[in-house]
Amino acid sequence: MIAGGRVFVFPCIQQIQRITLNTLTLNVKSDKVYTRHGVPISVTGIAQVKIQGQNKEMLATACQMFMGKSEGEIAQIALETLEGHQRAIIAHLTVEEIYQDRKKFSEQVFKVASSDLVNMGIGVVSYTLKDVHDDQDYLHSLGKARTAQVQKDARIGEAQYKRDAVIREAHAMQEKVSAQYKNEIEMAKSQRDYELKKAAYDVEVNTKKAESEMAYQLQVAKTKQRIEEEKMQVQVVERTQQITLQEQEIIRKEKDSTKMEPWWTCCWRNCHWLV
Repeated sequence: MIAGGRVFVFPCIQQIQRITLNTLTLNVKSDKVYTRHGVPISVTGIAQVKIQGQNKEMLATACQMFMGKSEGEIAQIALETLEGHQRAIIAHLTVEEIYQDRKKFSEQVFKVASSDLVNMGIGVVSYTLKDVHDDQDYLHSLGKARTAQVQKDARIGEAQYKRDAVIREAHAMQEKVSAQYKNEIEMAKSQRDYELKKAAYDVEVNTKKAESEMAYQLQVAKTKQRIEEEKMQVQVVERTQQITLQEQEIIRKEKDSTKMEPWWTCCWRNCHWLV
């Protein structure tokens, strides 16, 4: 058993048989298979398989199974095996699960088919779900329902977005109004504090001014009083001086008159005073 390369064969003594190690591309079709809910669908998958020449055990198994068979016969056996597993998996799933999660479906077919074909010496290189369709327009209706749901979700999302936008706008307006009111309140407080301080300052200034005016008037009154007192004292002094002068003048006149009177007049006056 030689994988690739060349070998010498003795004619009439030895014979040679070949088995393909090429990668085979299989179009796996499953027509009108009923799903778990009884909906018939058709599924097409693409599989890549090949006999594993690098693994001697798998190569020996493949030689036992397919020695003497053509590449087409080997491909047909692998195709039927894959198609059977594909139908079995479809029967255990719903249309929605197959249609909406193709990757999961492909992984299941790949896993189940690989575990079966490996016993034949064949390895599954890849499997991909190519197409899913039905003759009952179920998928079309499902698509319509999904489209309607998407449109509904879009409308709901748009409505929610508009609602949220309105709410955000209302919150922003409320915050703006609150900030404006707060600013006005702060301005009013500042104005009030200014007015109070100004009033207190004005009271203090007016008080000081009134005290100053009162002190000035009091001082003026005191000055006037002192001037009047001084005037009165001057008048008293002048009056006293006048009286003194008058007395002196009287005394002088009396002296002068005494000198001029005759002696009998003076005697008579003196006698009159004695009486």
